[in-house]
Amino acid sequence: MLQERATEINDRLRRLRAPVRRLRPRLPRPRRRGVLVYLAMMGPGFITASAGNDAGGIATYAKAGAVYDDKLLWAMVVTAVSLIVVQEMCARMGAVTGKGLSDLIREEFGIGWASLAMLCLLIANGAITASEFVGIKAATLVLQGRQDGGPAALLPIVVVILCAVGLWWLVTRSARGPVERVLLAMTLVFLAYIPAALTSQHDWGRLLRHIVTPSLGDVHSPGMLAFLIALVGTTISPYMQFYVQSSVVEKGVTIRDYRYTRVEVIVGSLFAILIAMFIIIATSAALYGHGNYNNVADAGVFATALRGILGSWAELLFALGLFGASLLAAAVLPLSTAFAICEVFGFESGVDKSFGEAPIFNGLFTGLIAGGALVALVLPPDVLVNVLVDTQAINGVILTVVLLFILRLVNNRRLMGDYTNGPVFNAVAFASVGVLVVLTALLIPGALFNIGPAAG
Repeated sequence: MLQERATEINDRLRRLRAPVRRLRPRLPRPRRRGVLVYLAMMGPGFITASAGNDAGGIATYAKAGAVYDDKLLWAMVVTAVSLIVVQEMCARMGAVTGKGLSDLIREEFGIGWASLAMLCLLIANGAITASEFVGIKAATLVLQGRQDGGPAALLPIVVVILCAVGLWWLVTRSARGPVERVLLAMTLVFLAYIPAALTSQHDWGRLLRHIVTPSLGDVHSPGMLAFLIALVGTTISPYMQFYVQSSVVEKGVTIRDYRYTRVEVIVGSLFAILIAMFIIIATSAALYGHGNYNNVADAGVFATALRGILGSWAELLFALGLFGASLLAAAVLPLSTAFAICEVFGFESGVDKSFGEAPIFNGLFTGLIAGGALVALVLPPDVLVNVLVDTQAINGVILTVVLLFILRLVNNRRLMGDYTNGPVFNAVAFASVGVLVVLTALLIPGALFNIGPAAG
């Protein structure tokens, strides 16, 4: 009797489990939700890479096209590979360790080396933050047509102040999600450069050859080698690495779902490089060979030259691109600096925390914005473009040191386990460091003899 009862129970259990087994193959598979997951993860890599196309970036790329034609497009292709590798390494470290870059530097190399790294980063990021507000001022001058005197002369001052206050409020008083969506929307203005480049009068066969064939141009252009470090520095800025790793950690990305962030980092990097190349192509078509642009007095020169490509919309689109890029980086730069320094010294940090909860973090963020805006307010209009380009060389020099820290960390098997670099990534990263060392060595005599980036 008991045996019959047990057999009946087992039969019922098998019948109950059968529908479950039949339903299992019909359960949604992860790849069917892939698009939604990618969109949900969009943010750190895309924002960080696009922030590289900031005010200094636009000015540097535009000058590259105006002074050197399309001869430096090959450098952008090489830089694209380095950008993807460097951004991916930092994002991977964030997902594996759950810690920011500055935090890892302190733990592995000690407070002395970490303090030196933070001092360099603070100086560099302070200068670049100021250049973003310089970009806002330059864009405003383009929009108003450089009217002198009267109420029009006060417009750039008012705009810089309003932007500084607005950015401070947006980041410290809003949720992180809306902040990222606003910043992502700003990057869409860069799409205006695509039709400008595609409709330009270019020898596309020669342009393609310059993309795949490295060239340093005319030997009578001594500034080209020194200009390359500004080009690399504005594309792979040190703050970008600190920001992307901190953002990955703050979003709670783990190695389990890191594959989505990895794709987002690669796509964001490619997008940023393509826009930079379109800027160079469009500007070279409009300006190269039509004047001496080694020392440009103001950004309006570039906008005016684009009239033949964009017609009456030239000034508006150029100014909006410059303005949007400046706002994007003016928010990212102070944030990345505040996060990095607070991580090193163990201070409380976070955009959702009040001044009382995180006084150092909020103080650094506020101070960088206020200081950057103040520098922009006191600079005369005639030096704005030179400031935008020259500050990018600072990024290139400091990037060498930051990359050495990153390479030591990402190849530490105790930290990264099975997620250390492979031989290809190490080859690209170490080659990038070597190139930057050479360019930095070339920049020193260039600066001494006034043939650096600004001089062209």
